[in-house]
Amino acid sequence: MGIKLSKYTKRALVGGAISMMVILIGTILMGELSGYQAKELIKNSISGLNTLCNTIALASATILALLLTLLGISSGAKSKLKKDHYKHVLQIAKLDTAVFIAAVTSFLLFNLPITESDNVPANWFSIIYYVSLGISSILSAALIVVVLMLYNTVVNIIKIVGLDTDDHPLVAEEEEDNS
Repeated sequence: MGIKLSKYTKRALVGGAISMMVILIGTILMGELSGYQAKELIKNSISGLNTLCNTIALASATILALLLTLLGISSGAKSKLKKDHYKHVLQIAKLDTAVFIAAVTSFLLFNLPITESDNVPANWFSIIYYVSLGISSILSAALIVVVLMLYNTVVNIIKIVGLDTDDHPLVAEEEEDNS
């Protein structure tokens, strides 16, 4: 019982995976940190992490609103679109909603005053630092996947609606009207 992914979705996932690899390589090149170094890096990077989460949440909310516009254009198209188009838009909406929820939740977590707490052992700060890097890289990669999926959908709509491409794979065969 697997999820059927279109070539466009697979391409978007590859783009997200490539961005994750770039971030992973950057993290590996930094080397291992001591608890104190990690605590200082957390203090210095927390505002950037909060900004990143806010930006991703804002982008995700905007993308959801734009999907409504896309659906309006799709339904008003001269050519009838196949269900695959709407399933792809639904995939984007689901993933985008998950990214939005994760970004807001991460924002809340990053606002906990962890570096000010005396109850956190010093050796935990390196773990917390790498987890925060992981969260931010996953969120960034997920947003890249959403944007690439949206890009593919927009390109298809432009080809179908704007360029009147009747032989596009997402254009449904017109049924003859017997009335």
